[in-house]
Amino acid sequence: MLRVKYRLVEPRLAPRRIKMQIPGWSGEPTPRVDGAREQPWHCVPFSEYSQYGIEIFYPYDTEFCVSTQGGKLVFDGDFGPPPEDQRDWPPFRSFGEMYYTYQLLLDLKPEPGFAAQIGPHPRYFTDPADATPLAVPAIIRNWWPMLYFMVFKAPPEGRTHIFRADEPMAQVIFLPDEADVQLEPMSEEEAAERELQSRRVYESRATLGADSQWLSATDTVFDATYRRLHGAVRKAPPGCPAHRDDGEA
Repeated sequence: MLRVKYRLVEPRLAPRRIKMQIPGWSGEPTPRVDGAREQPWHCVPFSEYSQYGIEIFYPYDTEFCVSTQGGKLVFDGDFGPPPEDQRDWPPFRSFGEMYYTYQLLLDLKPEPGFAAQIGPHPRYFTDPADATPLAVPAIIRNWWPMLYFMVFKAPPEGRTHIFRADEPMAQVIFLPDEADVQLEPMSEEEAAERELQSRRVYESRATLGADSQWLSATDTVFDATYRRLHGAVRKAPPGCPAHRDDGEA
């Protein structure tokens, strides 16, 4: 388990593991049945991504809107008098023509060998109104003592980003601090094994997903093949062939 320590100036930033909201940005509690509207939480890979990191909340009662009008950023929100701790006020600033910043003042300290990657909250990808703030991705090393500010991309012309009290505005994922990845083509044996696995998965849908198949309101076919394989691998003991990557699975 990775341990991450934190220090904050504004307690209502409330960093925590991301929780999907149903009903809410994760979709409605719609069952998987014929004619139902597909929901974000129906997708296991998206659900896993959405709960992988921590979420950071907008910590003020003042609703704040950012829009682009005539190619210019427009800020709308009355924060009142500044607090006594001498922080910048208001906490938002324009940053060139295409971005704006928020004074975060959050210290995240992962264990050595890890870094914090800040980026959009998953609800950005499920928002049909395009009103969710778009946090610009950045990687912060664990030796950097404070995230003084974070950057958001300006909304398109005619759109408005809205910051509301206690709504998540960004997520942070912790990852190895060096991208020590080497790409190389598979050997013929590895490629053949992966192709065989792919065919087995495809052919198994007739049995694994037969009793769970449904047709959504947009005529998209869904079944539980991925969910059931995913669940089986997670429950399998470490020595199970499903966990092996040596061509003998």
